[in-house]
Amino acid sequence: MEQNNPLVLDIKLNAKDLWKFSMYHSYRGFQGIFSILFSAAALYALATTWRTATLPYRLLLFVCVLMFTVWQPFILYMKAARQAKRSVIHDGMTLSISAEGIVVTQGQEKLELLWEDVVLVKRIGTMLIIYMDRIHAYLIPDSVTGEKTSELMAFIKENLPPERRKRI
Repeated sequence: MEQNNPLVLDIKLNAKDLWKFSMYHSYRGFQGIFSILFSAAALYALATTWRTATLPYRLLLFVCVLMFTVWQPFILYMKAARQAKRSVIHDGMTLSISAEGIVVTQGQEKLELLWEDVVLVKRIGTMLIIYMDRIHAYLIPDSVTGEKTSELMAFIKENLPPERRKRI
């Protein structure tokens, strides 16, 4: 693909970026609502039955309170830390974004994507996510784009219809 005036971004993700992405996918929608309601119900049950409950019952409720509020985020962070150490993530990649499409380069490998191949671009917090399908996505933290953010947003708005971009 021949690109005219591409916006070149060198992306190196860290554990925190991967963790934010995992947290977003773990706590959005019904699963997030369930997690909050489950933790709140367990906390309410723990507080209201404290005086009459046995020690094992208190411990069970305490574990239930911590399951979605502490334990799951901790596990997701540990998983993200392991992923960040893998050479595929650690070595980083280069995205060249232009009106023609996106060229992804990692080491000696090169992948050319047309804008038609992009399913969705979504902004979550301080990160932009380019979804190629339900499983594959490219994460672009704001720390990478810096002053190029407005140029990147312009490429996205020019080349993707509104229904394929969220919070942009």
